[in-house]
Amino acid sequence: MDALTLARLQFGITTVYHFFFVPLSIGLSIIVALMQTQYTRTGNEKYKAMTKFWGKLLLVNFAMGVVTGIVQEFQFGMNWSEYSRFVGDIFGAPLAVEALVAFFIESTFLGVWIFGWDKLGKRAHLAAIWLVAFASTLSSFWILVANSFMQNPVGYRIAESGRAEMTDFIAVITNPNVLLQFPHVVLGALTTGGFFVLGISAYHLLRGRHANLAMFKTSAQIGMVIGAVAVLATMGFGHAQGQRMADTQPMKLAAAEGLWESEDPAGLSMFQIGNEAERTSVVNIRIPSLLSFLSYNTTDGLVHGINDLQAEYEQQYGPGDYAPPAIWLTYWSFRAMVGAGALMFVLAVLGIVFARSNRLSTSKWLLRLLVLALFLPYLANSTGWMLTEVGRQPWIVQGLMTIDQAVSPNVTPAMLAISLVGFTLIYGLLMVADVYLLQKFARDKDNEGPAPQTAPKTDQSKTALKGAY
Repeated sequence: MDALTLARLQFGITTVYHFFFVPLSIGLSIIVALMQTQYTRTGNEKYKAMTKFWGKLLLVNFAMGVVTGIVQEFQFGMNWSEYSRFVGDIFGAPLAVEALVAFFIESTFLGVWIFGWDKLGKRAHLAAIWLVAFASTLSSFWILVANSFMQNPVGYRIAESGRAEMTDFIAVITNPNVLLQFPHVVLGALTTGGFFVLGISAYHLLRGRHANLAMFKTSAQIGMVIGAVAVLATMGFGHAQGQRMADTQPMKLAAAEGLWESEDPAGLSMFQIGNEAERTSVVNIRIPSLLSFLSYNTTDGLVHGINDLQAEYEQQYGPGDYAPPAIWLTYWSFRAMVGAGALMFVLAVLGIVFARSNRLSTSKWLLRLLVLALFLPYLANSTGWMLTEVGRQPWIVQGLMTIDQAVSPNVTPAMLAISLVGFTLIYGLLMVADVYLLQKFARDKDNEGPAPQTAPKTDQSKTALKGAY
């Protein structure tokens, strides 16, 4: 493989690894803060136990997120130096604010929260965890400001040196793209936190051996309510992003739908087997007019296809292939993301219905499904970022710079191959360590009692005779 392919693969792997940890850190920090708020308000020791239990898992996940994030940022200078040279004045500003302000607040007050249980007053200690939750959310905002410039460049000019220079900082941080992307990501993080809490709580309710099952009953209710509301709101902002995509990134929308030719009205593809070489469909099951409706809130509306956009971009930007490199990946990533979101909403609502009728703890089949549902937000998060990043290609900055122009000119395939193998192995070990520690603390065997005993069978005839005398 050439240097460009290896650099893309390396950044893709490190990004997916890193984003396994980020949503849970954001979502779980907010949920832990809410639990501690209830403890501070009511004095109920159950909420204190919940705060400490879920807080321990938050700390493990946070540590792994920090390690993977630092390595990822180094790659901008190592593998993508031409990109950094071109947009460094713009891209570097939000990253610097994130590191110097948001991450500093987050890490400082997380330490205060860890060691402040018996040293601070209740309200001061509560303020510490809320500052952690606020800073985690703020950190994601600055990262998404940088990413949104790549999706929709604003507030800049191209200088005589050929570099992009920031002309309007307010325009950059109020980019219309980030105003939709930020709530979408944060609500997705809340969904991740909610289903993480729900899945582990369901595991303990299914086993029925923990010394504090009441804590997990309450945790499950909190997780399913937060999960249901957050995933529904996430889908709402995702729909708004899709409508904006039709105007600013029509090629990404066309790839996400496998739409080869422009249509008015356009149908929504439910299942497709495509021929990417010839850019045609072999099998395509569709709902007529639905794509136009989702894009423009009307059954009539032109949605541009890949082939027409390719011809248009060749005239605008010159010769080249302007379709994403793996249309099938963009197409199926979108469906995996939406499918996982819809399934999470159904399971959360089902859990709420059973909990309200006091049947959740005895519905073993549902508890097993809720344990497995813990993995759904990770699937949705990963495929959502694949759609966002792969669907934008071949652009690294939409309309300004392609990926092949962004790679470092001095790196060789050998350098990238060695570092790719090294990063993959190290990240793989970190992932194993993270999963081991999370499951170790989530199972909490120190607080488990003996397995529930099944009542011995009795001879019904003897029981009847005993009652007769």
